[in-house]
Amino acid sequence: MTEHVIVITGATDGLGRAVATRLAADPDTRLILHGRSPDRLADLRSELANLPAQVDTVLADLAELAQVRRLADDVAALTDHITVLVNNAGVGAGEPDGTTRRLTVDGNELRFAVNYLAPFTLTQRLLPLLDAGAPARIVNVASIGQHPIDFDDLTIAHGYGGRRAYGQSKLALITYTFTLAERLDPARVTVNSLHPATYMPTKMVLESAVWGHSIDTLETGLNATLRLIQDPALAGVTGRFYDRTAEAEALPDAYRPEVRQRLWDVSEQLTTP
Repeated sequence: MTEHVIVITGATDGLGRAVATRLAADPDTRLILHGRSPDRLADLRSELANLPAQVDTVLADLAELAQVRRLADDVAALTDHITVLVNNAGVGAGEPDGTTRRLTVDGNELRFAVNYLAPFTLTQRLLPLLDAGAPARIVNVASIGQHPIDFDDLTIAHGYGGRRAYGQSKLALITYTFTLAERLDPARVTVNSLHPATYMPTKMVLESAVWGHSIDTLETGLNATLRLIQDPALAGVTGRFYDRTAEAEALPDAYRPEVRQRLWDVSEQLTTP
């Protein structure tokens, strides 16, 4: 198999756009790039038009699970295999997506829906294509900003805060990464998560009332993410969490079998049509 098919969610801004632009320089790569704005997707296609990689775009609002399922179908209609899936799209702790508690059309808390339930749903539905593209990789863009999951109040009806909601969603994504890694043959599909950088100068950070300033460069996050996508030394390496390029530990709950199983069960319950 010569064609590398790489799917990136949240590719129209920030880290996702930087990763897509760098990967588009490879003529043996086909990119399937996701966004939620038709105009921004059109702008991205125009920007990448003169680069050698083949580029397709797919549209979905990841806050709505029906659109996530349709996104998986749209990707499957474009290719019979995937070599890398980068779950990058996310909602931060504050603006531009609001600082107050919001529920999606499915009744889920917004950050939990976009940052966790969407990649869970998309990944589970694309696993056959990833297996067909073996050796394949799943890269989950998470964070060192984590918060324990309150299974008795997943929508955070009590004590809501943007940081708490964001941290809960990112810990869920890391926990899912660990669980999925145990269920997949690492010779065929690996799955790892990372904190790409701290407060990169992206729209999520700069427009946030919570953060509002950058610390690391976008290049730091770009290189850390590309490493998980491309580095031959990571072949077969799975079930890890990285802080930039260094292996790190998540909150203790992510390693507890009872938490992993409960999260898996509730994730299936919340995402089953």
